[in-house]
Amino acid sequence: MTLYQFWHRAFFARRSSVNLSLFRLALAWTIAAHMLPSFFQMADNYLSTAFKTQNPYCFPAPLLQLVAASPDAVVWAFVGLFSLSLAAFTLGWRSQLSCLLLTLSCYYFYALNNYHIGTLSFDILLVTLVLMCCTQDHGDFFSLDSLRAGKDRSYRRLRPYWIQRLLQLQLAVTFWGTALSKMTAGGNWLTGNPYYALMHYPSIGVVRDFPGRAWLAQHPMACYYLGIALIVFELVIPFLWFGRRTRTIGITLGIAFQVMLWATLHVPTIFLFLFPSLMLLFAAPELLVRWIDRQREAQGERGRAFLLYDGQCGFCLESVKRLRVMDLLSWLDPLDFHRQPDLPRLHALLTPERCRSEMVLIEPNGQLAGGFDAFARLTQRLPMLMPLFPFAHLPGARALGARVYRWIAAHRNLLHRDVVCASNQCGLPHTLPPSQN
Repeated sequence: MTLYQFWHRAFFARRSSVNLSLFRLALAWTIAAHMLPSFFQMADNYLSTAFKTQNPYCFPAPLLQLVAASPDAVVWAFVGLFSLSLAAFTLGWRSQLSCLLLTLSCYYFYALNNYHIGTLSFDILLVTLVLMCCTQDHGDFFSLDSLRAGKDRSYRRLRPYWIQRLLQLQLAVTFWGTALSKMTAGGNWLTGNPYYALMHYPSIGVVRDFPGRAWLAQHPMACYYLGIALIVFELVIPFLWFGRRTRTIGITLGIAFQVMLWATLHVPTIFLFLFPSLMLLFAAPELLVRWIDRQREAQGERGRAFLLYDGQCGFCLESVKRLRVMDLLSWLDPLDFHRQPDLPRLHALLTPERCRSEMVLIEPNGQLAGGFDAFARLTQRLPMLMPLFPFAHLPGARALGARVYRWIAAHRNLLHRDVVCASNQCGLPHTLPPSQN
């Protein structure tokens, strides 16, 4: 293999971006867990009444002066920008633009008060965000962007792999840098025993009260060799991630290591949320794609649910198109009821009038649901709708949801931009079945 071939294969080979899209969700959760709690104490953290420090190593002096002069109204405006861009980035709506705005707002709060969030772990988080700003591929799957595109099987879409590779290298360099700092910085772990000193810190300090801490505090040599083992682990583990045959064990050990850090030390949320998800980026996306394909085939063998819809309604056609995108494991088999000459053969309670007025779901076990009840059932089966499952089953949600569904069904022509809807079935008044009145 030539150097060019190696370079192309490592960075520019086209592979599925499904794991990058899932990483977007983990990154959004990490940012939310790190930043949102700080907004509950605005007067102490960011407003003009807060004690603040600045970071001249990360920001130029003119920028620090400009940010420090921000009136409280501007600070609150950035809180709003952060909240909106975080929500959009999580949902995958204009994912690249929302990532840019989210990164801008994070850097603003970092420049505003280095004392509260100026840590090495936050620096790592910001570098990750900057890399994610360089692409829109993280909106390919499990996002509102994928719904807008309306392309089924978006998990199979191929993209250049370079962003995932840079994120992998970022994590590897972080581990290697941490190991080297333990061997060269003050409090050298080779010549000293910092881990033994940690065991004698107050319980409200860096170290948690975990099982075995008291024993370690009485055995300095055990602490020393544990520290040496930690350095070796941090130097070796990235090589396991990059090896095809050792990748699985490396990811497993790496995640277990992060859980161990969280269980024994008071570490930032990044260690528990960001680093394990970064490790999962080493998993070959082809494995996940093949797993999804196998699940879709198995679902076909078990039997799919029938979704009856009005094929002469533009709004209904667009809705079914979006449902196909959300139906990751191919549980649904949408059917235009106009093309079904014998509806009672599918279910005894089916009539053209009912199918025209609401979508009807027939599950593989023969259970029938229509309208909002059908939507509530879909929240249990379609992964992208699962976050709505708790809300669809709240007390009173069925009554309210049925009213909203009836309104949408009666005004479909107002909710679809295609002018053809004004002249087809959407524009015709339909009577709902007695069960929905």
